[in-house]
Amino acid sequence: MEPVTERDIRSSFVNCSKGDAKRLSVPRDLDARPWDDLDFLGWTDPSSPGRCYLAVPRDGDLVGVALRHETGGSGKTQMCAFCLTTHTGGGVSLMTANKAGESGRRGNTIGSYLCTDLACSLYARNKKRPALGSRYREDLTPEEKAQRVRENLYAFLDRLYT
Repeated sequence: MEPVTERDIRSSFVNCSKGDAKRLSVPRDLDARPWDDLDFLGWTDPSSPGRCYLAVPRDGDLVGVALRHETGGSGKTQMCAFCLTTHTGGGVSLMTANKAGESGRRGNTIGSYLCTDLACSLYARNKKRPALGSRYREDLTPEEKAQRVRENLYAFLDRLYT
């Protein structure tokens, strides 16, 4: 992923108002992010537990998505739908997002079980290990796993517009 700026991020959101995008918390460490290892930028809002965000490069544009999740976790081992990493406790959460456009304004949402820390790109590339969960043994290269993350991520984004 190419580095992005705060302005890029704030103007990219497709499922919240411009006012909400202006007020949301953007990471202050954008310069320190491992951009070469990221398929998307994911972060949690430190001032609002249960709020998190994605910024995804797709077809030459940046697509921003506001998400919500319950804090605390289920205590069960669960698998992320993007990177297929299993985590125990609160390491995977059901993330929900308002749909884009009129459908979202009417309250329609989509959801998926995702890594709570949104570090799927790093798990897929073996740059980060889950605390107590695991990755299943696969004969895929890290790049093939990263490609799968992107495919699963794009399928999630496609659901925002349907």
